[in-house]
Amino acid sequence: MDKYTLSIYVNNKPGVLVRLAQTFARRGYNVDSLVVSPGIDPRFSRMTVVCQGDPEALDQILRQLNKLVDVVHAAHHSSSTSIERELAMFKVSVDVTRRSEVFQIVEVFRAKTVDITDQSVVIEATGNSEKIDAMESLLKTVGMIEMVRSGKLIMARGMEAT
Repeated sequence: MDKYTLSIYVNNKPGVLVRLAQTFARRGYNVDSLVVSPGIDPRFSRMTVVCQGDPEALDQILRQLNKLVDVVHAAHHSSSTSIERELAMFKVSVDVTRRSEVFQIVEVFRAKTVDITDQSVVIEATGNSEKIDAMESLLKTVGMIEMVRSGKLIMARGMEAT
């Protein structure tokens, strides 16, 4: 199954998310992440959906999404035509002996320490999904307690509308 990143510009109305989710479910697509944010105009919202599914069904899903009344525009974006970022926060259990190791990981990944106590550190990181995945793997080895990820955000490069 391939992964796809879709940008969907919709009317900001109740029930839109349910109708979109049904479109994905009917075609056997699994939604990996979903980010909804307001557009420049408050009447509209931007949805970024990362999904997995059969490549042959992608065009059909896009056509069906674009036919929905509340969808203004739906499009697939590849990493070559868009800028992709994700936000993650990691809570790591640390004692005095391992704290410098955690700070080195933070520095290498250009992340930030946003909270520190005697027993834990909370780290904020932004970047592409691969960077966040790599940081997650390293932090698991030093004692990750919990993690929260935003899901992927995208914006088309240049003057093209997302």
